Amino acid sequence: MTQRLIIAGGGLSGVLTAVALAERRPDIDLTVLEAGPQLGGNHTWSFYATDVRGEARDLVAPFVNHAWDGYECTFQDFGRQFSTGYRSVTSDHFHQVAMGRLGDRVRLGVKAARIDEAGVTLESGERLEADAVLDATGPRELDGVVLRWQKFLGQEVRLTGPHGLTKPTIMDARVDQHDGYRFVYLLPFTEDTLMIEDTYYAEGAAIEAEQLRGRIADYARSRGWTIAELIREEQGALPLLLSSDFDAMWASAAPAHGAVPLGLRAGLFHPVTGYSLPMSARTALEIASMTGPISTPAIRARVEKFARRHMSRSGFDRLLNRLLFLAGEPDTRHRVLARFHKLPQSLIEQFYAGRLHPAYQLRILVGKPPVPFFQAVRVVPESAALQAR
Repeated sequence: MTQRLIIAGGGLSGVLTAVALAERRPDIDLTVLEAGPQLGGNHTWSFYATDVRGEARDLVAPFVNHAWDGYECTFQDFGRQFSTGYRSVTSDHFHQVAMGRLGDRVRLGVKAARIDEAGVTLESGERLEADAVLDATGPRELDGVVLRWQKFLGQEVRLTGPHGLTKPTIMDARVDQHDGYRFVYLLPFTEDTLMIEDTYYAEGAAIEAEQLRGRIADYARSRGWTIAELIREEQGALPLLLSSDFDAMWASAAPAHGAVPLGLRAGLFHPVTGYSLPMSARTALEIASMTGPISTPAIRARVEKFARRHMSRSGFDRLLNRLLFLAGEPDTRHRVLARFHKLPQSLIEQFYAGRLHPAYQLRILVGKPPVPFFQAVRVVPESAALQAR
């Protein structure tokens, strides 16, 4: 007998999981529910080409609509070119590709009033029953974690003339610093269109949108660019993880009789960048690789094991966040990031991919980082983050 699976939420993690299941488990009757008018909402997702390998790379590849063979970072006293490939996915393209893959498995403009392990109740009152239910409706507040934030507002703009960029600028930190560390992020889409994103690290997730719009306008003028058209705007706050009690986090993410959490709401993101695309692809393949009958408890157990393994492997990343936010002074954070980007490219690639060799971990910590020794020692235990909440 055909089994039913419902994915509530048509964002990044929900859609990648749906596509992986549609390709690998055609025996499952799959439905994706999305409250908005299109899958993916209004987002740009980016990642380094070295972040995904094998099947994860193949799963993500059709969604990529911008690719570059390198990127650059610029700080107060130096700039550096990297040959690591960089990729971006815009939500309009994401929607088109996903609909081509999923078709009538998708229901748009339907809002879930209640999501549980047995089904979804829509705001209209309609009840959809299923053997397995996945909750990909976006981030929620989780117990057992200490977070800081990478906040941003980005504008995709058309200029009156060419911008002159041939590759992304991941960090232009020559700008005035605010809240400890600020940079501008640039994605050149065509010769006269690009994404200009003002980004900064902060204690809280609230975004001062008008202030950031003003900063973007000032930055464009400083580069000699005249904005002819605002194509679209997006904003958000990416979580940066300082400390985690996995059992407490998972208990709040996946309560008894609840659906299986995916994406940010399951703690599945890079602790230092907040990027979630690589982890979303790996989670999707983890679920789609399951054989035999499906159920919410079975998939929940599989995702819990996967998330626990991710959290266990990312302890060094959380330590780096504690050193940055709790040991160093806010006005020295730009020096910490500048020093990191002077390290070997292979180290930086492994770091962003979540596969950092222990020798490279030591390489990051040795030398003379701009963090006082005794303050650094004080924040080594994860409990230090809980005390500083």
